[in-house]
Amino acid sequence: MKLKTRIAIVTGAARGIGLAIAERLVKEGASVVIADVLDSQGKASAKRLGAAYKHCDVSKAADVKALVSFTVRKFGAVDILVNNAAISANNDFLDVSEAEFDRVIGVNLKGSFLMLQACGRHMVTQAQAGRKPGAIVNMSSVNDTLAIPGIVSYCMSKGGVSQLTAATSIALAPHGIRVNAIGPGTIDTDMARGVLADKAAMDRAMSRTPLGRAGTPAEVAAIAAFLVSDDASYVTGETIYVDGGRMPLNYTVPVKG
Repeated sequence: MKLKTRIAIVTGAARGIGLAIAERLVKEGASVVIADVLDSQGKASAKRLGAAYKHCDVSKAADVKALVSFTVRKFGAVDILVNNAAISANNDFLDVSEAEFDRVIGVNLKGSFLMLQACGRHMVTQAQAGRKPGAIVNMSSVNDTLAIPGIVSYCMSKGGVSQLTAATSIALAPHGIRVNAIGPGTIDTDMARGVLADKAAMDRAMSRTPLGRAGTPAEVAAIAAFLVSDDASYVTGETIYVDGGRMPLNYTVPVKG
């Protein structure tokens, strides 16, 4: 129960990695608000976990403001933010439309910025009033560095999240607020299901993964729980890659089976 008395918002938490993080934070004692646009799934997940649910399109400032206000009214504070909401779009670079680009950047990068700024402002006020400083985790990706030409907008958004993490960790450090990121590799989620179900695509992914398997949402959640806890009290501005060894690899490895 390392997070007892802490209040957390997890965006994009109706399913997948976000849901696993919400579940882990609840187990660690936190009061959690699940935020998503998938209302039926989000409400069901919140009910199962004993968490709260709030509809939020993170690309809209009004939704973000309403989410933070809802959390403060219900629980009295915001101590933890996990910026997990994200979308992707598969398309050849020359065929990417302006609308598609805006949609991906809007959720993944602008949404992370809006959530971080809104929660950061509240955390600063809380710290000035004597409350224990907050902690923020952004969901980046191995694609903040490694490029895949079929998801240019996604790669750009995650590169932006990496710099958002670095810059805001410095901006908020004087208030004791820590900002870190997690960079998942191939994780067994709905977003990656197309790759996991296609043997050729899965073989390509595993040829770049030394541990030879996809990760689980729970493995990402464990890192999130660490980063928002006192165990990481001197860690800020960092990105921890949960990728089975993909980032340091500069060659491909044989695929088992």
